[in-house]
Amino acid sequence: MSNKIVVTATIHAAIGKVWDDYTNPEHIIRWNFADPSWQCPSASNDMRVGGKYSARMEAKDGSFGFDFEAVYNEVIEGERFTYTMPNGRQASVVFKKDGDQTKVTVTFDPETEHPLEMQKNGWQAILDNFKKYTESN
Repeated sequence: MSNKIVVTATIHAAIGKVWDDYTNPEHIIRWNFADPSWQCPSASNDMRVGGKYSARMEAKDGSFGFDFEAVYNEVIEGERFTYTMPNGRQASVVFKKDGDQTKVTVTFDPETEHPLEMQKNGWQAILDNFKKYTESN
């Protein structure tokens, strides 16, 4: 697919902590939502090629929810991973040490139902929430 969307955040934490907070389900459920009115009540993550990632994302008021799922294509511990969603879209997440900070770059294929800007803003909001969570725990 073309027109990949890229979102980034620089987290004031060591790369090992950033990787763990991003990939460990016990942390994922605490940051994996774009808005405080949403939540991620459950997540599972089998971090290996062919392994499955799954996260339940839903509005706190119960009005809407969905399961985000993907299968890993590549996993390089502490550096990067790529995955494919059930509809064939792909995404990659890269962790790069920058002094005592870590830059996280997420690149993904957009879907066709929502405007590109809306998708970018949503994924960026989730990444910003991750940054806030990681820097505060």
